[in-house]
Amino acid sequence: MNFLRGVMGGQNAGPQHTEAETIQKLCDRVASSTLLDDRRNAVRALKSLSKKYRLEVGIQAMEHLIRVLQTDRSDSEIIGYALDTLYNIISNDEEEEVGDVEEENSTRQNEDLGSQFTEIFIKQQENVTLLLSLLEEFDFHVRWPGVKLLTSLLKQLGPQVQQIILVSPMGVSRLMDVLADSREVIRNDGVLLLQALTRSNGAIQKIVAFENAFERLLDIITEEGSSDGGIVVEDCLILLQNLLKNNNSNQNFFKEGSYIQRMKPWFEVRDENSGWSAQKVTSLHLMLQLVRVLVSPTNPPGATSSCQKAMFQCGLLQQLCTILMATGVPADILTETINTVSEVIRGCQVNQDYFASVNAPSNPPRPAIVVLLMSMVNERQPFVLRCAVLYCFQCFLYKNQKGQGEIVSTLLPSTIDATGNSVSAGQLLCGGLFSTDSLSNWCAAVALAHALQENATQKEQLLRVQLATSIGNPPVSLLQQCTNILSQGSKIQTRVGLLMLLCTWLSNCPIAVTHFLHNTANVPFLTGQIAENLGEEEHLVQGLCALLLGISIYFNDNSLETYLKEKLKQLIEKRIGKENFIEKLGFISKHELYSRASQKPQPNFPSPEYMIFDHEFTKLVKELEGVITKAIYKSSEEDKKEEEVKKTLEQHDNIVTHYKNMIREQDLQLEELKHQISTLKCQNEQLQTAVTQQASQIQQQKDQYNLLKVQRGKDNQLQGSSSDGVQVNGVQPEEISRLREEIDELKSNQQLLQSQLAEKDSLIENLKSSQAASGLHDPSATAASARDPEQVPELKQAKSFPVQGESESLRAASAADVEGRLSALLQETKELQNEIKILSEERTALKEQLDSSNSTIAILQNEKDKLELEITDSKKEQDDLLVLLADQDQKILSLKKKLKDLGHPIVEEDELESGDQDDEDDESEDGKDHGLSI
Repeated sequence: MNFLRGVMGGQNAGPQHTEAETIQKLCDRVASSTLLDDRRNAVRALKSLSKKYRLEVGIQAMEHLIRVLQTDRSDSEIIGYALDTLYNIISNDEEEEVGDVEEENSTRQNEDLGSQFTEIFIKQQENVTLLLSLLEEFDFHVRWPGVKLLTSLLKQLGPQVQQIILVSPMGVSRLMDVLADSREVIRNDGVLLLQALTRSNGAIQKIVAFENAFERLLDIITEEGSSDGGIVVEDCLILLQNLLKNNNSNQNFFKEGSYIQRMKPWFEVRDENSGWSAQKVTSLHLMLQLVRVLVSPTNPPGATSSCQKAMFQCGLLQQLCTILMATGVPADILTETINTVSEVIRGCQVNQDYFASVNAPSNPPRPAIVVLLMSMVNERQPFVLRCAVLYCFQCFLYKNQKGQGEIVSTLLPSTIDATGNSVSAGQLLCGGLFSTDSLSNWCAAVALAHALQENATQKEQLLRVQLATSIGNPPVSLLQQCTNILSQGSKIQTRVGLLMLLCTWLSNCPIAVTHFLHNTANVPFLTGQIAENLGEEEHLVQGLCALLLGISIYFNDNSLETYLKEKLKQLIEKRIGKENFIEKLGFISKHELYSRASQKPQPNFPSPEYMIFDHEFTKLVKELEGVITKAIYKSSEEDKKEEEVKKTLEQHDNIVTHYKNMIREQDLQLEELKHQISTLKCQNEQLQTAVTQQASQIQQQKDQYNLLKVQRGKDNQLQGSSSDGVQVNGVQPEEISRLREEIDELKSNQQLLQSQLAEKDSLIENLKSSQAASGLHDPSATAASARDPEQVPELKQAKSFPVQGESESLRAASAADVEGRLSALLQETKELQNEIKILSEERTALKEQLDSSNSTIAILQNEKDKLELEITDSKKEQDDLLVLLADQDQKILSLKKKLKDLGHPIVEEDELESGDQDDEDDESEDGKDHGLSI
């Protein structure tokens, strides 16, 4: 407030005394009036004064206006006036004309006022929360000014307001509802509000994206006519860029939601001469930039690769290539399309192959690559277009050994068109390499260097290229021609381009180094360039010459006696000096344009004179500068030791590679054997299941047979008294024997009973005789004898009847009952015999099936045992190989340690893989551009 009062007091052109009093009276009416109409009229009057007397109204009325928003929500009219007044106070929009002299000061003062009033308003976070709640009102006079006021707050102090909204419950969701408003003016201003809300805030960007923002924005773009739409389409595209740029989560959500497919209709440009409006050019430019956001080389490689594949599958890449070859496309759209295609294809083999197949609609058809290169080496084409074509060619060759081979093959004698009816990519590059335009020289040299990048085969193939210089003179090699042009003292840009090409060509290629050193004029030329004390403008050329000479030393295989490593180092020490050589080598990385080129793969230069370094070349310098420095200071003994260690390492690497291949083959064999075992196990389980089922069936048959046998045994026991005639009627011998035993037992019992009866008869007779004798002398004996005759018959009857009755009964049963039941038993026995016969036959068949299954199981078990034995042997052999590999790794570590002690740099495999990963990231981004129409 002190700042505002100071500004107010220091204003010469402040309001008249009467206006100040009027504002004060109006504020008093707003604060003290009990009638709503009075307060409404006062707020409306403050609104009319707020633009002209912004400072005074802001200082005196802001607090009262906020209170109105809190207490008078039921009246939409007064709320609308209050919001409009606050907007006029906070916003920096200038409607009144300001004189040229005062314009700058007035603008700065207004910006300060807007920031200060915004800071006062958001000091109480409840004010922002209140504003968010007001946006839920559907009334036009409340929602629209509320949207504008919140947008102005975000423009003034974006990060602070964003944080308040982020912590407010459902704050972002309330703002997203504005996009669904049916009133276009509110919806369109809502897009601007979300632009300010999502700027540089990843958390809010994610929330907005998951609130279905992509779907709504794409619907709005389609409703408004896509690329033919107006400013609303432009605003939606800017908001989409805010949501997607540098936000990997939202990019993945955009791809997974199949929104990439909905971008294809944007680029269906009709080949009509209807003209391109400024708005259409702007919108299409933003659409192309949105595609590039998804496949930027700075994105994670996996995300970029998946987006590139999706763009090919949905036909978006094909549509971009159509624009590339179309006629009547504005130059800036064509340039951006080429850049977009570049990054869509960068590092994606499928997209690169498709791009190689694209032809321009000419007669006869020419490959798009050839048409592009024609523009690159044409000095009449715009500079930005030539840079875009170079970038497209680099992206086409990035991580694309197949494409590199196709480009180099167009330079080889066996593939050159002898009729001259068509021009090839290689011929265009050679033409640009040796033209009089230095920019064409540089672009062609860099393009050819990318055809050799990380491809030793093509470096060797390019040595075969022969060029015809003039009639009557023998052809010279491409390598020799490059060094000849260097020695002629051409422009710096030309020499830098050729030196970068030669450094890329000779690095990691001892054969190319040998060819270069075979020309006796090359080394003296390089040493002469490095040793001279030239001006600052030549420092870069001296540094590149030092790098080329260092590569010739470091990658020298000592096949030329004249230029052995040691002799070249002695030559440097004698003619240049080691310290001076290292100093000149450092000129490259210290150049002001080196760091700029190392940041991004795209060659983006403001003017041709800044076109000095290539991005991939800066990585090569970074890799080689240190190792060349160490190589220069090494002694001959250290070099010999290093060579020995290198050879040993190579031998060990070959051994390790051999064993790795063996292990890989054995792993494949193991996988096949495991697959076979798995198949056999499955078959074995099926057979075991079948055997189990058969065994179950056999057991059921056995149980049935045993049950029948038990039933038959019980019946035989009931017929135990059958006679000997059973034998004659075909009864089983066991049953006849059992019946005979029963009869014998009955006979034995009868004889026993008869003997007991005889004993009892004898006893009775004895009793009778004793009674008769005693009855003569004893009366009691007489009485007893009188009772004895009565007891004797009873005793005889009681003791003789059972014996006689049982004997008669057994004989009668044996004769009658046994005969009747035996006939029934015989009939049932015949039926059982038939069933037993059938069961025996089934049992025999089941036994044969069981024997066959057991035989199959035995065979499978033998095969399984053999396979397990083979696996055991393979595992044992693999363990032996792993032990041997461990020994080899230990030796390698020891040798690497010796190399490290000698000062030789050791590049670990993890670092190499990490480097490759970075290259893939770059490649994914560059692969996104497209097209050109000539």
